[in-house]
Amino acid sequence: MSSGTLYVVGVPIGNLDDITVRALRVLRAVPLIACEDTRRTGKLLELLGVPRPQLWSVHDHNEAQRVAPLLARLEAGDDVALVSDAGTPAISDPGYRVVKAATEAGVPVVPLPGPCAAIVALSAAGLPTDRFRFVGFVPSKAEGRRKALVALAEAEETLVFYESPHRVEAFLAAAAAVFGADRRAVIARELTKRFESFQRGTLAELVADPGVVRGEVVLLVEGAPEVAPPTEADLATVVAGLLAGGLSPSRAAKVAAEQTGARKRDAYALALSLADAEA
Repeated sequence: MSSGTLYVVGVPIGNLDDITVRALRVLRAVPLIACEDTRRTGKLLELLGVPRPQLWSVHDHNEAQRVAPLLARLEAGDDVALVSDAGTPAISDPGYRVVKAATEAGVPVVPLPGPCAAIVALSAAGLPTDRFRFVGFVPSKAEGRRKALVALAEAEETLVFYESPHRVEAFLAAAAAVFGADRRAVIARELTKRFESFQRGTLAELVADPGVVRGEVVLLVEGAPEVAPPTEADLATVVAGLLAGGLSPSRAAKVAAEQTGARKRDAYALALSLADAEA
Protein backbone atom coordinates (compact mmCIF):
# COMPACT_ATOMS: atom_id res chain seq x y z
CA MET A 1 0.00 0.00 0.00
CA SER A 2 1.36 3.43 -0.92
CA SER A 3 1.52 6.06 1.78
CA GLY A 4 -0.72 9.06 1.97
CA THR A 5 0.41 12.62 1.40
CA LEU A 6 1.07 15.28 3.99
CA TYR A 7 -0.33 18.59 2.74
CA VAL A 8 1.10 21.71 4.39
CA VAL A 9 -1.77 24.14 3.97
CA GLY A 10 -1.59 27.91 4.40
CA VAL A 11 -4.86 29.34 5.74
CA PRO A 12 -6.06 32.96 6.09
CA ILE A 13 -4.46 35.20 8.70
CA GLY A 14 -7.64 37.27 8.86
CA ASN A 15 -9.63 37.76 5.68
CA LEU A 16 -11.37 34.50 4.74
CA ASP A 17 -11.30 35.43 1.06
CA ASP A 18 -7.56 34.72 1.11
CA ILE A 19 -8.16 30.97 1.16
CA THR A 20 -7.08 29.39 -2.12
CA VAL A 21 -9.18 27.16 -4.35
CA ARG A 22 -6.53 24.46 -4.01
CA ALA A 23 -6.56 24.67 -0.21
CA LEU A 24 -10.33 24.32 -0.17
CA ARG A 25 -10.12 21.25 -2.40
CA VAL A 26 -7.58 19.55 -0.14
CA LEU A 27 -9.38 20.45 3.11
CA ARG A 28 -12.58 18.95 1.71
CA ALA A 29 -10.83 15.76 0.60
CA VAL A 30 -8.59 14.71 3.50
CA PRO A 31 -9.92 12.44 6.25
CA LEU A 32 -7.71 14.09 8.90
CA ILE A 33 -6.55 17.63 9.63
CA ALA A 34 -3.72 18.24 12.10
CA CYS A 35 -4.23 21.69 13.61
CA GLU A 36 -3.11 23.83 16.55
CA ASP A 37 -6.56 24.30 18.09
CA THR A 38 -9.42 22.04 17.03
CA ARG A 39 -11.99 24.66 18.08
CA ARG A 40 -10.46 27.41 15.95
CA THR A 41 -9.93 25.17 12.94
CA GLY A 42 -13.43 23.77 13.35
CA LYS A 43 -14.82 27.31 13.28
CA LEU A 44 -12.69 28.16 10.24
CA LEU A 45 -13.98 25.11 8.37
CA GLU A 46 -17.55 26.07 9.26
CA LEU A 47 -17.06 29.62 7.94
CA LEU A 48 -15.49 28.26 4.75
CA GLY A 49 -18.29 25.77 4.24
CA VAL A 50 -15.95 22.78 4.51
CA PRO A 51 -17.40 19.57 6.05
CA ARG A 52 -15.51 18.79 9.25
CA PRO A 53 -13.24 15.73 9.01
CA GLN A 54 -11.37 14.25 11.97
CA LEU A 55 -9.32 16.94 13.73
CA TRP A 56 -6.19 16.26 15.79
CA SER A 57 -4.58 18.96 17.87
CA VAL A 58 -0.87 19.49 17.14
CA HIS A 59 0.53 22.39 19.15
CA ASP A 60 3.77 23.45 20.82
CA HIS A 61 3.18 21.27 23.86
CA ASN A 62 2.20 17.99 22.19
CA GLU A 63 3.74 17.99 18.72
CA ALA A 64 6.55 15.59 19.67
CA GLN A 65 3.98 13.07 20.91
CA ARG A 66 1.72 13.51 17.87
CA VAL A 67 4.43 12.70 15.30
CA ALA A 68 4.26 8.91 15.60
CA PRO A 69 0.46 8.54 15.33
CA LEU A 70 0.31 11.01 12.45
CA LEU A 71 3.08 9.15 10.65
CA ALA A 72 1.21 5.90 11.20
CA ARG A 73 -1.90 7.32 9.56
CA LEU A 74 0.14 8.60 6.62
CA GLU A 75 1.96 5.29 6.19
CA ALA A 76 -1.41 3.51 6.30
CA GLY A 77 -2.44 5.48 3.21
CA ASP A 78 -4.40 8.40 4.68
CA ASP A 79 -3.83 11.90 3.38
CA VAL A 80 -3.35 14.50 6.13
CA ALA A 81 -3.61 18.28 5.98
CA LEU A 82 -1.39 20.22 8.38
CA VAL A 83 -2.65 23.71 9.26
CA SER A 84 -1.92 26.31 11.90
CA ASP A 85 -4.42 28.66 13.51
CA ALA A 86 -3.52 31.27 10.91
CA GLY A 87 -0.98 31.57 8.12
CA THR A 88 1.58 28.98 7.06
CA PRO A 89 2.39 26.00 9.32
CA ALA A 90 5.90 25.69 10.79
CA ILE A 91 6.67 29.42 10.36
CA SER A 92 6.84 30.40 14.06
CA ASP A 93 4.06 27.84 14.44
CA PRO A 94 3.97 24.08 15.08
CA GLY A 95 4.57 21.69 12.20
CA TYR A 96 8.33 21.38 11.74
CA ARG A 97 8.61 18.06 13.60
CA VAL A 98 5.74 16.55 11.64
CA VAL A 99 7.18 17.65 8.29
CA LYS A 100 10.67 16.45 9.24
CA ALA A 101 9.40 13.02 10.27
CA ALA A 102 7.36 12.66 7.08
CA THR A 103 10.29 13.55 4.83
CA GLU A 104 12.59 11.15 6.68
CA ALA A 105 10.02 8.38 6.31
CA GLY A 106 9.69 8.97 2.58
CA VAL A 107 6.13 10.27 2.85
CA PRO A 108 5.28 12.83 0.14
CA VAL A 109 5.04 16.37 1.55
CA VAL A 110 3.18 18.86 -0.62
CA PRO A 111 3.10 22.57 0.28
CA LEU A 112 0.01 24.61 -0.59
CA PRO A 113 1.07 28.28 -0.70
CA GLY A 114 -0.99 30.64 1.37
CA PRO A 115 -0.80 33.71 3.60
CA CYS A 116 2.22 34.32 5.83
CA ALA A 117 2.13 37.39 8.09
CA ALA A 118 5.86 38.07 7.66
CA ILE A 119 5.64 38.19 3.85
CA VAL A 120 2.36 40.13 3.85
CA ALA A 121 3.87 42.78 6.14
CA LEU A 122 7.13 42.96 4.20
CA SER A 123 5.36 43.44 0.88
CA ALA A 124 3.63 46.64 2.05
CA ALA A 125 6.04 48.01 4.67
CA GLY A 126 8.06 50.20 2.34
CA LEU A 127 11.41 48.85 3.55
CA PRO A 128 13.91 47.12 1.24
CA THR A 129 12.73 43.68 0.12
CA ASP A 130 15.68 42.51 -1.96
CA ARG A 131 17.17 40.92 1.16
CA PHE A 132 15.43 40.22 4.44
CA ARG A 133 15.86 38.03 7.50
CA PHE A 134 12.87 36.46 9.24
CA VAL A 135 13.65 36.41 12.95
CA GLY A 136 10.24 35.67 14.43
CA PHE A 137 9.90 36.04 18.19
CA VAL A 138 12.85 37.21 20.30
CA PRO A 139 13.09 36.31 24.01
CA SER A 140 10.49 38.03 26.17
CA LYS A 141 12.83 38.91 29.04
CA ALA A 142 14.82 42.13 28.77
CA GLU A 143 18.35 40.69 28.80
CA GLY A 144 17.53 37.89 26.38
CA ARG A 145 15.84 40.38 24.06
CA ARG A 146 18.85 42.72 24.18
CA LYS A 147 21.31 39.93 23.38
CA ALA A 148 19.20 38.74 20.46
CA LEU A 149 19.08 42.26 19.02
CA VAL A 150 22.81 42.86 19.55
CA ALA A 151 23.52 39.75 17.48
CA LEU A 152 21.53 41.34 14.64
CA ALA A 153 22.91 44.88 14.94
CA GLU A 154 25.19 44.64 11.90
CA ALA A 155 22.79 42.69 9.66
CA GLU A 156 22.28 44.68 6.46
CA GLU A 157 19.03 43.02 5.41
CA THR A 158 15.55 44.08 6.55
CA LEU A 159 14.69 42.33 9.81
CA VAL A 160 11.23 40.85 10.35
CA PHE A 161 10.01 40.11 13.87
CA TYR A 162 6.84 38.79 15.46
CA GLU A 163 5.89 40.27 18.81
CA SER A 164 3.09 40.09 21.33
CA PRO A 165 1.08 43.35 21.52
CA HIS A 166 1.85 43.93 25.20
CA ARG A 167 5.62 43.71 24.55
CA VAL A 168 5.79 46.04 21.53
CA GLU A 169 6.85 49.12 23.52
CA ALA A 170 9.63 47.22 25.32
CA PHE A 171 10.80 45.79 21.98
CA LEU A 172 10.90 49.21 20.33
CA ALA A 173 12.85 50.74 23.21
CA ALA A 174 15.40 47.93 23.12
CA ALA A 175 15.67 48.11 19.32
CA ALA A 176 16.25 51.88 19.42
CA ALA A 177 19.00 51.42 22.01
CA VAL A 178 20.75 48.64 20.05
CA PHE A 179 20.16 49.60 16.41
CA GLY A 180 20.08 53.37 16.81
CA ALA A 181 17.13 55.71 17.10
CA ASP A 182 17.30 56.75 13.43
CA ARG A 183 16.72 53.28 11.94
CA ARG A 184 13.48 53.14 9.98
CA ALA A 185 10.90 50.68 11.22
CA VAL A 186 7.29 49.62 10.67
CA ILE A 187 4.61 48.23 12.96
CA ALA A 188 2.14 46.13 10.95
CA ARG A 189 -0.90 44.97 12.86
CA GLU A 190 -4.19 43.16 12.22
CA LEU A 191 -3.02 42.24 8.72
CA THR A 192 -5.83 41.52 6.21
CA LYS A 193 -8.41 42.30 8.90
CA ARG A 194 -10.82 45.20 9.23
CA PHE A 195 -8.49 47.38 11.30
CA GLU A 196 -5.27 46.60 9.42
CA SER A 197 -2.70 49.34 9.88
CA PHE A 198 0.93 50.21 9.21
CA GLN A 199 2.72 52.61 11.54
CA ARG A 200 5.92 53.85 9.88
CA GLY A 201 8.77 55.98 11.18
CA THR A 202 12.15 55.87 12.85
CA LEU A 203 12.54 53.74 15.93
CA ALA A 204 12.63 56.93 17.99
CA GLU A 205 9.34 58.09 16.46
CA LEU A 206 7.69 54.73 17.05
CA VAL A 207 8.92 54.63 20.65
CA ALA A 208 7.26 58.02 21.18
CA ASP A 209 4.05 57.00 19.40
CA PRO A 210 3.57 53.32 18.55
CA GLY A 211 -0.11 53.89 17.81
CA VAL A 212 -2.87 51.66 19.10
CA VAL A 213 -1.26 48.24 19.26
CA ARG A 214 -3.71 45.37 19.46
CA GLY A 215 -4.00 42.02 17.76
CA GLU A 216 -1.30 40.23 15.80
CA VAL A 217 1.84 42.32 15.29
CA VAL A 218 4.73 42.16 12.81
CA LEU A 219 7.66 44.51 13.42
CA LEU A 220 10.09 45.33 10.62
CA VAL A 221 13.38 47.16 11.02
CA GLU A 222 15.60 48.31 8.17
CA GLY A 223 19.04 46.75 7.98
CA ALA A 224 22.27 48.38 9.05
CA PRO A 225 23.80 50.76 6.50
CA GLU A 226 26.54 49.25 4.40
CA VAL A 227 30.00 50.13 5.63
CA ALA A 228 32.21 51.55 2.88
CA PRO A 229 35.54 49.72 2.54
CA PRO A 230 38.53 51.75 3.74
CA THR A 231 40.61 53.59 1.17
CA GLU A 232 44.23 52.58 0.73
CA ALA A 233 45.26 55.84 2.39
CA ASP A 234 43.05 55.09 5.42
CA LEU A 235 44.45 51.58 5.69
CA ALA A 236 48.02 52.85 5.34
CA THR A 237 47.46 55.31 8.20
CA VAL A 238 46.19 52.55 10.51
CA VAL A 239 48.93 50.08 9.55
CA ALA A 240 51.67 52.72 9.94
CA GLY A 241 50.44 53.60 13.39
CA LEU A 242 50.44 49.95 14.47
CA LEU A 243 53.95 49.38 13.10
CA ALA A 244 55.15 52.50 14.90
CA GLY A 245 53.70 51.05 18.07
CA GLY A 246 56.02 48.05 17.78
CA LEU A 247 53.75 45.45 16.18
CA SER A 248 55.17 43.03 13.64
CA PRO A 249 53.86 43.30 10.05
CA SER A 250 51.73 40.17 10.44
CA ARG A 251 50.24 41.32 13.74
CA ALA A 252 49.73 44.87 12.44
CA ALA A 253 47.92 43.46 9.39
CA LYS A 254 45.61 41.32 11.52
CA VAL A 255 44.70 44.20 13.84
CA ALA A 256 44.27 46.65 10.96
CA ALA A 257 41.97 44.22 9.13
CA GLU A 258 39.82 43.80 12.26
CA GLN A 259 39.62 47.54 12.83
CA THR A 260 38.88 48.62 9.26
CA GLY A 261 37.18 45.65 7.64
CA ALA A 262 39.92 45.46 5.00
CA ARG A 263 41.14 42.13 3.71
CA LYS A 264 44.01 40.81 5.81
CA ARG A 265 46.15 40.01 2.77
CA ASP A 266 45.85 43.62 1.58
CA ALA A 267 46.77 44.91 5.02
CA TYR A 268 49.72 42.48 5.21
CA ALA A 269 51.07 43.52 1.80
CA LEU A 270 50.85 47.14 2.88
CA ALA A 271 52.51 46.39 6.23
CA LEU A 272 55.43 44.65 4.48
CA SER A 273 55.81 47.55 2.08
CA LEU A 274 55.84 50.11 4.89
CA ALA A 275 58.21 48.02 6.98
CA ASP A 276 60.65 47.68 4.05
CA ALA A 277 60.48 51.43 3.44
CA GLU A 278 61.44 52.08 7.06
CA ALA A 279 64.32 49.58 6.99
